[in-house]
Amino acid sequence: MIPHMPPEADTTVLAETFRLLGDPTRLRILFYCLEAPRSVGDIAESLQLSQSLVSHHLRLLRGARLVRGNRVSKQIFYELADKHVSDMLADMAHHVGEDY
Repeated sequence: MIPHMPPEADTTVLAETFRLLGDPTRLRILFYCLEAPRSVGDIAESLQLSQSLVSHHLRLLRGARLVRGNRVSKQIFYELADKHVSDMLADMAHHVGEDY
């Protein structure tokens, strides 16, 4: 086995996760939820998207364990699943902004 290479099953899951991150709308949602938990309505309004589209993307992101939802009364507030996700987003945003 090659050092630092995850098992094949994990590589498949990782590839699927990166495929999900390849959608600009999903990335915008993740970056919007980076600082604080957000409701579907807040995400939709702030990013000028329909609530049904936001819900669809959040379902995919939740399935990939990139976001988690916390119910408060009748609303669900979405936030990034953990520090790994937020660090990865911040690191990649920094990377693409670097001058070569």
